Amino acid sequence: MSMNPRALGAAGANPLKLEFPQSLATYDDYAQAQRTVDYLSDHEFPVQNCMIVGTDLKRVERITGRLTTGRVAIGGIGSGAWFGGFVGLVLSLFDDNDFWRTLVSTALLGALFGLIFALVSFAMTRGQRDFSSVTQVVATRYEVLVEHKVAARAREMLADLPGALPSPFE
Repeated sequence: MSMNPRALGAAGANPLKLEFPQSLATYDDYAQAQRTVDYLSDHEFPVQNCMIVGTDLKRVERITGRLTTGRVAIGGIGSGAWFGGFVGLVLSLFDDNDFWRTLVSTALLGALFGLIFALVSFAMTRGQRDFSSVTQVVATRYEVLVEHKVAARAREMLADLPGALPSPFE
């Protein structure tokens, strides 16, 4: 037995779904798509019937540097000391002993374990990935979709905004 999602009410409805979406326009960057929806909003269009969808996804990886044993060791010591210091801070809340002694000792133990863990992890890669990077998934095109019942009105409104609708000849 299938159930109508609208029968569930607002709590059960998927907010990222339009009932019968139609493409209003497609842009090369998000700012243009956002500008279009903002223009519609400024002119009292029911923008709850709009959606911006990023398409043609690609993964971009920016290499930030070379990983050496020294850099890995320093990173392991730093992250381990930070975590150990945090654990020491929490432990000192429940302990009547010297605050600074607890904090420093847990930070040093954390730094030692962080160093060991980082170096072992780096050694296990056997040089297959000896660089650091930042990765992001980005869309190359952005499409503004609208409910079918308001699509004609949206197109009429955007006709007044120069450059809002891409040229059909591109």
